[in-house]
Amino acid sequence: MASKSPKPKNAKLYASVKAEAKRKFKKWPSAYGSAWLVKTYKKRGGTYSKGGSVASKVKTRTRKS
Repeated sequence: MASKSPKPKNAKLYASVKAEAKRKFKKWPSAYGSAWLVKTYKKRGGTYSKGGSVASKVKTRTRKS
């Protein structure tokens, strides 16, 4: 199964924040840069479409300890 990742709904805002992140961080892509991108995009009002694989939507059973 192919997993689908959430896509930004406001592509223009996402692109501008991503360009800002690339200027801000020397190494791109990086964990810090990507986290900053998501945090800033959401802070500025951006949202993501629902994504995820079918497997992640299936209920899983957990053992009681």
